[in-house]
Amino acid sequence: MLLAPDSHVAPSALALMLAFGIDQLWGEVPARVHPVVWMGHVATMLRRRVPQSSPATALAGGALVALALPALFGAAAFGLLRALPEGPLGAVCEALLLSTTFAVRALGQAVLAVRDALEAQDLQAARRALGQLCSRKTEQLDASQCSAAAIESAAENASDSFVAPMCFYVLFGLPGAMAYRAINTLDAMLGYRGPLEYLGKASARLDDVANLVPARLTAGLMLIAGAGGAMPAVRVWWRDARATASPNAGHPMAMMAGLLGVRLDKKGAYALGAHLRQPGAPDVTRAWKIVSTTAWLSVGAALTGLAGLTALARFTGPSQLGTF
Repeated sequence: MLLAPDSHVAPSALALMLAFGIDQLWGEVPARVHPVVWMGHVATMLRRRVPQSSPATALAGGALVALALPALFGAAAFGLLRALPEGPLGAVCEALLLSTTFAVRALGQAVLAVRDALEAQDLQAARRALGQLCSRKTEQLDASQCSAAAIESAAENASDSFVAPMCFYVLFGLPGAMAYRAINTLDAMLGYRGPLEYLGKASARLDDVANLVPARLTAGLMLIAGAGGAMPAVRVWWRDARATASPNAGHPMAMMAGLLGVRLDKKGAYALGAHLRQPGAPDVTRAWKIVSTTAWLSVGAALTGLAGLTALARFTGPSQLGTF
């Protein structure tokens, strides 16, 4: 809406609802046609071609990659939208593309796989399932630590997997949602300390900026979703949201810790709700219920935002649509 006055490119409430429905019913599309998989392939190709003879060259090359990948996929989405017909058929095609930026169903399957293994008291299976959900080393984690890691991943990915792409879709249409997913993919692939630190520094910082608002919005939606523990949750969020190295991840995670009344920690890194009890498998179930409700609330918030921007555009006139 903000950058897409063209009716072919402007965000659509119908496409948004269809996209969320597609994700809820069918989940991820096959890997061979999934845009995020293609993003990973292109990112790998670019990474191999960036000179890394010194920290300075790696930093400069990484900055180019951080800008190039979102621009490439945002432009591709823009071109595809311009080629689609207007009307219901175009909305369905747009929804199929938009659904690939969401991962609600896949996230739930991954979280509940950890829960199921913990309930079966199969710690090895829980560790394996957790390895599919997060990048943390799982070999030495006990059952409570596996529960905590699953809850943290569910909370953090609530922002990355649907609230953030919805925000970017509302503001910038499908090109914005695709560009966001490219930013997030680069951060996941390159944004770590170690050999790739300088190459991935720009990607990590760009991801931090992109998630500043969505992460805090996610925490607020979680508060509504789990309102029964609102005041304790707000206290934990207020105290611990900035305890993580990421300026954003701590917000939904700290809110979840407070809502569940559990301690979420990563040894040597942070402790959210340090005074609270250790979590177990039932808390993973409760966490997913909150995240699932948050997803539905985010759809309502996105539709409200679209309606508000549409009304504002009509009030100010079409000539001002691209200036907000």
